[in-house]
Amino acid sequence: MKPFLIITQVLYVLSLLPWFVIWGMSFMSFDAGIGLYNSLFVITITLYPVAVIVGSILSWVFHRKRKNLAVIFNLVPLVWVIAFAVFMLWV
Repeated sequence: MKPFLIITQVLYVLSLLPWFVIWGMSFMSFDAGIGLYNSLFVITITLYPVAVIVGSILSWVFHRKRKNLAVIFNLVPLVWVIAFAVFMLWV
């Protein structure tokens, strides 16, 4: 259990480097004007580090007593990674 948590969280921390570049570029979506979908796009990208931090904290809190819940909390940031991968393959 501990190796899984450590490995996934190291990967999440490493993914914060490209996230910073993508986050900076996401503000270019406002070039066409400020709209609801542009704002939701930037907010969704901005929330990734929050999901990493909260997911990591909660997974370590539950890692002894409720292992399944710890895995679920640890995999929450993966939603952003999968969505980004699908978006890149789709576009």
